[in-house]
Amino acid sequence: MESLMSAVAPRSPAPAKKLSEVDFRSGATLEQLSAQVSELVLLEQGDFGDQTALEVHTAKDFIFNMLGLVQRVDQRLPVANEYLLLSGGAREGVLDLNPEELGDYAKGADFDLDFTLLVPALKLHDRNQPVTLDMRHSPPCHSWLSLCLCDSNVMSRWSVCCQEENGFPIEEDEEEEGEMSKGSIPSLDSPHSLDGCYFSPSLVTDWFWGVVSKAVEELRRSPQRGIPTPDRLERNGPLTTIILQAGSSRVLYDLLPVVSFRGWPAVAQGWLTANHFWDGKITEEEAISGFYLLPCCSPLGGRPDREWRLAFSRSEVQLKKCIPYPMAQAFQAARAVLTRILARPRAGLSLYHLRTLLFWACDRLPAAYLSCPDPDTPGRLLLGLLDDLSHCILGKNCPNYFLPQCNMLEHLTDGQALLLARKLAHVRSDPSEHLRAALDQAQQAGQLKKELTASTNGHGSPGHHLANGIISPSEDKLAQRLQQLVTENPGKSISVFLNPDDVTRPHFRIDDKFY
Repeated sequence: MESLMSAVAPRSPAPAKKLSEVDFRSGATLEQLSAQVSELVLLEQGDFGDQTALEVHTAKDFIFNMLGLVQRVDQRLPVANEYLLLSGGAREGVLDLNPEELGDYAKGADFDLDFTLLVPALKLHDRNQPVTLDMRHSPPCHSWLSLCLCDSNVMSRWSVCCQEENGFPIEEDEEEEGEMSKGSIPSLDSPHSLDGCYFSPSLVTDWFWGVVSKAVEELRRSPQRGIPTPDRLERNGPLTTIILQAGSSRVLYDLLPVVSFRGWPAVAQGWLTANHFWDGKITEEEAISGFYLLPCCSPLGGRPDREWRLAFSRSEVQLKKCIPYPMAQAFQAARAVLTRILARPRAGLSLYHLRTLLFWACDRLPAAYLSCPDPDTPGRLLLGLLDDLSHCILGKNCPNYFLPQCNMLEHLTDGQALLLARKLAHVRSDPSEHLRAALDQAQQAGQLKKELTASTNGHGSPGHHLANGIISPSEDKLAQRLQQLVTENPGKSISVFLNPDDVTRPHFRIDDKFY
C-alpha cells in the first residue's frame, strides 16, 4: 500500500533554472552580454589557418630583413638587436602613446592583422655601463637621457641625434675631439657635469623614418616572387607604419625606435614592494626583466626634443599571462567597443588607459571573482571595466600601474572629460547594442578578408602570393609549426631576436622558449 501511495504522490518540482542577473542601468541580462562577449572574442581571433600563418611569417621576415638592411647600411642599430613584437597595433593600446598622433586605420578596410615592433636604437643592457636618466626637468614617468657617461663609440655614432644644453645638435667633429681630450667619462665634480649630450627623441624618430624609408624603397626596386610587397609606408607621430601585402593578408606593422634597458629603474622600486595579482604565478625576475624609453613627451607641456616616456612593455607581456580568462574576454570586448567611439575625435584618451585599469582591477579584486566559471562573469566584468573607466574620466585621474605617482589623465580639460564621459554613458546605457555593432564590424572585416583571399587566389600577381598557389613541403611544415605556436599561445606577445648577419637562425621567443 505504501509503495502504491508513493507512486501516485505528487513529485517535488524540478529545481528552477537560475535566473540570469539583470544589469540595473541598461536592463540587459548578464548572460546575454556574456554570450555576445564570447562571440566577439571568437570573431576577433579570426580564422588563423596554415596559409595565414605562413603569410604572417613571410611578413615578419620582410620586416626583419629590412631592419637588417638598415643596420648594414646605416650602422647605428645594434648588430645583434633584441626586438619586442607585440600583438596588435599601437592604436589598440599596446603602448602608452599620445593618441592624437597615431593615424587612422580600420581592420578590414586597411589591414587584416596588426603588430607593434619596438626597435631598440640604443641597447643599454650592460650592467657596468653607467646610464643617466635625468628626471629633473620632467613630470613623473618621463625623463631626459644624457649620453655623457657612454663610451666614445656610442657618442660618435649617435651625435647626429644628440643635443647640447642649448638645444643645438652636436657637431660630429667637435664631439670626437672633445671625447679624445676629456676621456669617455666626464668628471662628476660639477653638478652640471651630466648636462648636455641629450639623446633627442624627435631627432631619433626623424632619423628612423628616413633610414626605414630608404630601405623599403630599396627593397621595392628589387621585388621577388613570393616576398611581401609594401603597400603603404606612412609616418604617424613617432611611429613608422608599414602595411605589407603578404599573399591574401594585409599585415600592418607599427615600428617604434626605443631605448632598451635591462633591470628596473629606481623610480619604480615602490611597485615591487606592493602585493600584486601575479604574485606566485611568475617570478619577480620575469616581471622586472627590463624597461624601455619611448619617444613620447608629456601631454602637459613636455619637450618633444628631449623627453622620453618610461614604458614597461616587457613586464606587461609577462603579466598578461596571469590574467584570468573571463577578465581577458571582458577586456577584449571593451576594447572592441571603445575603439569605435574613441576613433574621432581622439581627445586625450587611449586604449592603454583601459589596459591600465585592467591591471589595477586584477590587483584589487579577488582571483575567485575574476575567474568565476559562472556564465554571467564576462558580462559582469565588462560592465565593471566600463564603470571604472567612466569614474576615472570624470575624476581626470588614472594612476600609471607601475608608477602610481603619474596621473595619466591629468592633461584632460573639463570639456574633454565631459565629452568622453557622455560617450561612455551612451555605451553604458545600452552595452548590448554596442556589442552588436562591434560584432557586425568584426563580421564585415572577416568577410572582406575572405573576398580578398578569393580574388588573390584567382587573379593575384605572382609577386603577391606563392608560386601557382602551391605550398611546398618545407613551407607546409613551417605553416603547421606556426599554426601550432599560435594555437598553443593564444594572445601572447612574442619577443624576437635577430642577428642581421644570420637571419636563418630561429628568432621567435615565447616566454623563455625559442622557436
